[in-house]
Amino acid sequence: MLKTLPKWLITVASGLLIVAFPAPEGITQEAWTLLAVFIATIVGSIVQPLPGAAMVLVGVIATVVFGALKPAEALKGYSEPVVWLVLAAFFLSVGMINTGLGRRIALLFIRAIGRKTVGLSYALIGTDFVLASMIPSNAARNGGVILPIARSICETYDSRPDDGTAGRLGTYLMSLLYQADVIICATFITGQASNIIIADLAQKNAGVTIGYAGWFAAAIVPAIVSLILVPWMIFRVSPPEVKETPEAAEFAAAELEKLGRVKRKEWLMLAVLVSVVVAWTTKDHLHTLDTAIVAMAGICALLAFRVIDWPDLMGERNAWSVFVWYGGLVNMANALSNTGLTKLFADSVGGYTAGMSWVVALALLALVYFYTHYLFASITAHVLAMFVPFLAVTAAAGAPAGLAVLLLAYFSNLNAGLTHYGTTPAPIYFGTGYVKQGLWWKIGLIASVINIAVWSTLGPLWWKLLGWW
Repeated sequence: MLKTLPKWLITVASGLLIVAFPAPEGITQEAWTLLAVFIATIVGSIVQPLPGAAMVLVGVIATVVFGALKPAEALKGYSEPVVWLVLAAFFLSVGMINTGLGRRIALLFIRAIGRKTVGLSYALIGTDFVLASMIPSNAARNGGVILPIARSICETYDSRPDDGTAGRLGTYLMSLLYQADVIICATFITGQASNIIIADLAQKNAGVTIGYAGWFAAAIVPAIVSLILVPWMIFRVSPPEVKETPEAAEFAAAELEKLGRVKRKEWLMLAVLVSVVVAWTTKDHLHTLDTAIVAMAGICALLAFRVIDWPDLMGERNAWSVFVWYGGLVNMANALSNTGLTKLFADSVGGYTAGMSWVVALALLALVYFYTHYLFASITAHVLAMFVPFLAVTAAAGAPAGLAVLLLAYFSNLNAGLTHYGTTPAPIYFGTGYVKQGLWWKIGLIASVINIAVWSTLGPLWWKLLGWW
């Protein structure tokens, strides 16, 4: 308790700081209290006197205890389809890992193009790219599929984090895989779970609907350019000593031989994933089923065909933690957006951009939004705290809604590359010990400049061509 006391003091103080001031004119005391609890919950999620999901649960209860919301209102977030969609995303990743399908895909890529270091890196990037089109858990993709293979290959080349050999291969590979994953997260609406939340917030607050196909179509051109330039930059900043990796391809071939022919469960897993993605992309064209219902139907099919078992899902602690996290925070963010506080924030900040063209205002606001991620250890926390208010300010500045939504949506992913705590895979890769913190932050900063340049110039041109603004 004594160890976490300073963290509790910071968390509580952040909320008390809000309520110490009177509510602005036109804002109810309940709304002001809700803002205080929300801010304290976000701060608590960052400093973590308790794990993130537990802090959100405390925040949900606090909204009722302090009179900001009624019980039914406080718990309403757990009935939101988007929250169940996030839960289903984690359950789908359970099937991908348990059946071995994800590992097989990675090994096929490595066997095909893994004889050189650059080819090996793109084989693993390609695996992440394919899996991201179907699995909205970047932690499951990287921690469960890609990283174990990458570490095995590093050790094959005697590259280890603790004996001075990290630079042979591991430092380059771990830096690259994480920075590439951040770009891939931005490429698909299923790239990471918060993208589903972003699409929901964009529809509710800006009237901009982004589906699976629309998100991918808008992202693919700048994503390809980033996936060329960022790996090139990392190769220059932190070049691997090992340039040829024929043993990697041989390792993959040997592992594939051990796996044998594709199993029945793998075929069923693939069939369900493809069916879910097809149903997502054809929504409003061939059917009107909610995307969450489609995903849950896929889970039901996996259970029915015994690809996964119910105990597998009950034992997926990360999924249930994220369910508690998303349900609580999404509900608080939605409740706040209905109080008038977002408009008040937009009007206040809008004064600083008054007289600017919307182009300059959008550029400045997007940069602030991007680099404030240094303060966040979660894409979700950053999005729920800042996406809607910044969207409101860009609208007040006169920026086209479609352009502002896309720029902030993609920046919400790309900014996670800044630090070794930017999103869940960051501490997973950093924890291997191959990359020192100074180098990690240096690469993250340079990658941010490249990504901002690509996505804020080529991006808008491409989105204009597609008719987004």
